[in-house]
Amino acid sequence: MSALRQKITWIAVADGGKALILVNEGTDRAPNLRVIAKTELENPPTHLQGADQPGRRSGPGLGQRSTMETTDWHRFEESRFIEELAGRLNRAVGRAQFKRLVVAAPPKVLGLLRPALSAQAAACVIAEIGSDLTGFSVEEIEKHVAKALAG
Repeated sequence: MSALRQKITWIAVADGGKALILVNEGTDRAPNLRVIAKTELENPPTHLQGADQPGRRSGPGLGQRSTMETTDWHRFEESRFIEELAGRLNRAVGRAQFKRLVVAAPPKVLGLLRPALSAQAAACVIAEIGSDLTGFSVEEIEKHVAKALAG
């Protein structure tokens, strides 16, 4: 058994509302991925989540009023979902469940995930795939992972 194969590699595939965690039971050149966790967020659009009207405040002049920006509850829930995924990865690396991590997510999600990872989990990241693979089959994800690990 090769040294690389002995190092457990997890693959985290995510977007703002779906996440898959897979483990590679193959090699870098020929990944054999198995799903170990699947999470999906039920996140309706903001207009279905918030019922309040935007707040108002007085402006600088007499009788001037302006509206305040409303909270984007949909985006808020997506951010929370990514933070929960990062928390799961942080706990798993702390329990030595993986040694190497490949992350596949759209650039916006990668931007939310990177700072949420602990230093220990971030140090395990060996490749990033900057696209949404959540709708892909495991076989298609394997091809993307093999390509990313090939350099």
